[in-house]
Amino acid sequence: MKQIVLGTAGHIDHGKTALIKALTGIDTDRLKEEKERGITIELGFASLKLPSGLRLGIVDVPGHEKFVKHMVAGAWGIDMVALIVAADEGIMPQTREHMDICRLLNVRRGLVVITKIDLADDELIQLVEEEMREFIVGTFLEGSPIIRVSSLTGDGIPELLEALEKLALETEERSADGLFRLPVDRVFVMKGFGAVVTGTVVSGRVHVGSPVQILPSGHEARVRGIQVHNQTVEEARAGQRTALNLQGLEKTMIRRGEVVCNPGTLEATVVLDGELEHLKSSPRPLKNRVQQRFHIGTSLVAARIILLDREDLKPGEKSMVQLRLEAPVVALPQDRFVIRGSSFLQTLAGGVVLNNHPSRHKRFNPQVLDELTHLRDGTIEEVVTYHIRESSYGGLSFPEMRGRIGNMSSDQLRETLDRLIRREEIIAVGSEGPRYIHRNRYSSLKEETLQCLRDFHAKSPIALGLSKEELKTKLPKAMEPRLFQVLLQEMIQANQVILEREKIRLSDHRISAREDVLEGIEQTIKEARLAPPTVKEMLDRFSMDLKDLKNHLELLVNRGTLIRLKGDLYFHSGAIRELKDVLVEFIRAEGEINTSQFKDLTRVSRKFAIPLLEYFDGVKLTIRVGDKRILRGE
Repeated sequence: MKQIVLGTAGHIDHGKTALIKALTGIDTDRLKEEKERGITIELGFASLKLPSGLRLGIVDVPGHEKFVKHMVAGAWGIDMVALIVAADEGIMPQTREHMDICRLLNVRRGLVVITKIDLADDELIQLVEEEMREFIVGTFLEGSPIIRVSSLTGDGIPELLEALEKLALETEERSADGLFRLPVDRVFVMKGFGAVVTGTVVSGRVHVGSPVQILPSGHEARVRGIQVHNQTVEEARAGQRTALNLQGLEKTMIRRGEVVCNPGTLEATVVLDGELEHLKSSPRPLKNRVQQRFHIGTSLVAARIILLDREDLKPGEKSMVQLRLEAPVVALPQDRFVIRGSSFLQTLAGGVVLNNHPSRHKRFNPQVLDELTHLRDGTIEEVVTYHIRESSYGGLSFPEMRGRIGNMSSDQLRETLDRLIRREEIIAVGSEGPRYIHRNRYSSLKEETLQCLRDFHAKSPIALGLSKEELKTKLPKAMEPRLFQVLLQEMIQANQVILEREKIRLSDHRISAREDVLEGIEQTIKEARLAPPTVKEMLDRFSMDLKDLKNHLELLVNRGTLIRLKGDLYFHSGAIRELKDVLVEFIRAEGEINTSQFKDLTRVSRKFAIPLLEYFDGVKLTIRVGDKRILRGE
C-alpha cells in the first residue's frame, strides 16, 4: 500500500497539535514541558487511517520561532503539508517562515486548514480565508483546498479527512528502490530492548536482521526489530515513519542528525556544491564566506557559504555555491537544504545539493560553473559521465556511483552504465566488482604510458625496458590496479609495446648497444668465474661512464648471460649453473653446508661467498637454518 507522510506547518498556538488529536486521537505533545507550557517543542508523531484504508504518517512540528530547527528536521521527510492558520489570528510570522521552508525543501502538495473557527465569526473567517488565498498565489499550494475546522467541536473534520484522502491518493510515493536512508530525529532506550531510533525512511528499504551503519559516526549495528505506525513489521520502506531497534549500539553512540544506511553505501562529507536561493524576505544580501546554520535531513551544522559567481547574493537571487561545513553530514545530489541565520533565528535561504563529493573550487571559474549547471540541468547520462570523468584514473565502483548520483534505482543506473559502455564513453575494468573509468582518462593514461617508455628509451637506449612495477611507479598513484593490466594487454595486442623477459618496451625500440663492448664484458666476467670484477674495476677496464656500463650489464642480465647478485655483483650464468650442481652434490653428501665449508668448496672470499649463498636462498634452492644451509624440501 502507498506510503505517505503528512507534515503540519504554521505559527505557534494555531492548533496544529489539537487538530492531529482531533483526527487521530493521539496527543503528539509527549514532553512534560510541552504539557506545562501548552506548546510543541519537539517533533510529534501520529498516524491516521483514512476511509480508503490508506494510512498517513503524520509529523507534528513546533510553531515557536525558537524551535524552527525542529520544524526543518520534521519537514525534510514529508510528502505533503497541512498549512495551518488560526481563524482568530490569521497569517503570522511562522506561517510565512514555515511556508518558505516547505517550498525550499521542495514540498509540492498540500492544503490549507483554518483552525479555531469556533473562536471567530463568519466575517473574520472569510477574511482569513481570502488572506490565505492571496498568500498562496504563486506557490505550490495555489489552488489547493482550504478547509475550515474546529478541533473542539469537530466541525469540518469529515471534510478535512475527505480532502486529505484525495490529496494522498494523488501524491506520488517515494521510491523504495534507492539507497536506504533514515535520518534520525529521535533516539531513546526501550527497557529490555536497547537503543531505538526513529525517523522517516526517505529512500530504499530495510529488513529485520539487516546490518546497518550509522553516519557520520561509522558505528555498525543490526536491526533487531522494526515498527511502523506502532505495528511490528518485517520491513520498512520509503515514505514510512519508522522506529528501528538496533542491536549492538548504546544510546550514547547515536544522536539526532545522523543517518542510518546500509553499510558501505554512503560517505559523510564536509564539502558540498549546490545552488542556493536567497529568500526575497531576507533583510540583507548574503556576503561571500559568511557562516550560517545549515540544515539538511535532521542534522544542523555551521556552514561557510562560498559564492562561486558573485561577491554577494541579494534577496530573491540564486547562485552556485560551495558549502564548507564544520562537521560532516550525509547528503546526496538533489537533497534539499535550508540556511538559517547564526546570530538571529530567521530562515534566509535554501537550495539543492548538486555534488556531494566535490573538490574545493576557486571562485569565478567558468568550467566549474558550467559543470554545476550540467549537474543541475543535464540528463542522467551526462551526470553519470561527469562523476566518472571526475574520478580520474581510479574510477568508481557501482556502489560508489549510487552514492554520488542520488536516489536512483540499481536497474536505472545499470542501464545507464551499459548505454555509456556501448557508446564507448566509459569502460568497465574487471568482471567482478568492476570500476567504471572514462574513455578520455583511459586514452590519456595510454598516451602517458607510451610517453614514459619513450622517455626511458631516450635515457637508457640499450636497456631492454621497464618492469611492470617500475612502469607503474611512473604512472598516477590513484590508478585502479586492474586498469594497468587491461591497458598493458591492449597495447601488447595492438603491437604498441612488447613484453619480453618481464620487461616492457616500445615495439619500435631498437637496442643500440655496442656488441664489441658486450662481448668484452661477458668474456671478462666469464673468465673470472666466481670472483668477477666489481663495477668500479670494469669502469677502468672499459673506459665507460657508469650509466653506460650499467646499461650494458643490465642488457646482458636481461639476455640471461649474466646474473646480478646483491652488492652490484655480476656473475656469468654458466658459472652459477656449475656452482649449483657442485653445491647440490655437496649438501646431498654431507646433509648441510656452512659458510666456511662453502668458502673452501668454492675457493672464494667472504665478499663473494655471502652474496652467492643468499642468491641460492633467494631462488629457493637452499634454506638457511641457523648458520647452515640445507636443500629446500629435503
